[in-house]
Amino acid sequence: MRRADRLFLLIHALRGRRSAITAQQLAQTLQVSLRTVYRDVADLQRSGVPIEGEAGVGYLLRKGADIPPLMFSEDELEALVVGTRFVRAFGGERLGRGATAALLKIEAVLPEALRERSRRTRIFAPPRDNRIESSGLIDALHAAIECMQVLRLEYRDGNGAISAREIEPLALAFWGGVWTLGAWCRLRGDFRSFRPDRIVAHAPTGEVFAEDPARNLDAYLRAVGSGGAR
Repeated sequence: MRRADRLFLLIHALRGRRSAITAQQLAQTLQVSLRTVYRDVADLQRSGVPIEGEAGVGYLLRKGADIPPLMFSEDELEALVVGTRFVRAFGGERLGRGATAALLKIEAVLPEALRERSRRTRIFAPPRDNRIESSGLIDALHAAIECMQVLRLEYRDGNGAISAREIEPLALAFWGGVWTLGAWCRLRGDFRSFRPDRIVAHAPTGEVFAEDPARNLDAYLRAVGSGGAR
């Protein structure tokens, strides 16, 4: 577990309690050692989080205390809610699940008034089964980008001609209706932006490509800027 996640869960475990919770209980909840709990609590106290208590007695978050990083304005909260809905609709299944889980964590520690405000947001992005995001393709391309997997494509261009390509996938971009996949195309020996909705078939070759400053993401962005797919 990342330290940032652990500190968040530690604060969440303390929030709203009327009685102190022991370090042993916190250690069991977070599945860490007692020493880690003592160190994390001390670090939070030094950073200004109002945790009262001490080792051997227990810890309690001071009544009425709010944790500044989790306090949002109504506009900020609405942006988070709407952003989550758009990610669920357009970001693929994996990121959609992550966005939902993140919002649940945020809402769990919001004051009731702000939690209710998040439920009243009237901007929606309904998921639809006939969109490319529901096909699993965006998730597959995203995974290939993260793992630096060489992909073999059968790709149909704007004129309907199909060609076989081996590509090094670098990035996905969503243009409000169309996705593009930025990649190094081995057939052309150059950067290309492919439209996922024109990919007829795709499969990993089993090869992992190496980071190369001449054809990595930064080089791709410099080469194509905001250009469209080919």
